[in-house]
Amino acid sequence: MDRSLTAVYAEEMIRLADTAGLAEPLTACVAEFSAADAYAISREVLRRREASGWRRVGRKIGFTNREIWDQYGVYEPILGYMYDRTVSWIEETTWDVDGWGDQASLSLEGLAQPLIEPEVVFHFREAPPLTDDPMALLGAIDWVGHGFEIVQCHFPEWKFGVADTVADGGLHGRYVTGGGISVAGRDPARLAEALASFRIRLYRNGTLVREGGGELVLGSPLQALAHAMRLLDSLPDHPRIEAGEYVTTGTLTDAMPVAAGETWSTRLYGLPISGISLRFT
Repeated sequence: MDRSLTAVYAEEMIRLADTAGLAEPLTACVAEFSAADAYAISREVLRRREASGWRRVGRKIGFTNREIWDQYGVYEPILGYMYDRTVSWIEETTWDVDGWGDQASLSLEGLAQPLIEPEVVFHFREAPPLTDDPMALLGAIDWVGHGFEIVQCHFPEWKFGVADTVADGGLHGRYVTGGGISVAGRDPARLAEALASFRIRLYRNGTLVREGGGELVLGSPLQALAHAMRLLDSLPDHPRIEAGEYVTTGTLTDAMPVAAGETWSTRLYGLPISGISLRFT
């Protein structure tokens, strides 16, 4: 793609995101549209968002769950950005699948074709190293949490190529994070093992709809992070992950469609993190 078009398509992706609009995938409109083209657009979107007052707070890793690759025709993980305008926190996480307890709410207004994904998220006390060693990666993490990413897609019927998903912000819409644990004082080997082996149940209005676990995201959320570090290393124009950033590591189950009036909740087994509950308005 002619690099002079990068700004044009970045502006178009921002317009679609700001209006919840739909358009044909770029791979259907631009000859030989590549992942490199898409990451150039992603970088330009970041520049424009920050220039308009948005603040980058982290990254999302997408398509780390191999069980959904055939469904979408995407066979490699991707990266996108998260912002202060798109991330929020659940302050209270006491809940029950029968409806008792505190819960957060989130409006679906402004989102295009939203789906929900339960995920593990990391918060960094220092820049993570470029390594596959889970112990070294945990050494840079101060907090391991659990949240819901609400992904969105600005291409009709969720039909796209991998480069389209990158240009479309990594399909990031919103992120709501709840309970978490400090890494300090924990046995890192046991925590790494738990991240790879824990199970999760996903409920809609109190009814179990999906089950999953940490091994589905490239073997472990830590291995998903290692892959993201390698991918970033191949993208010199993109900023490195810094202390204070969040990285969410991909869906632990199928992504599921959501609608206003529904309440979605989780329970985790084998990882000492509380589930969360989120009602959509």
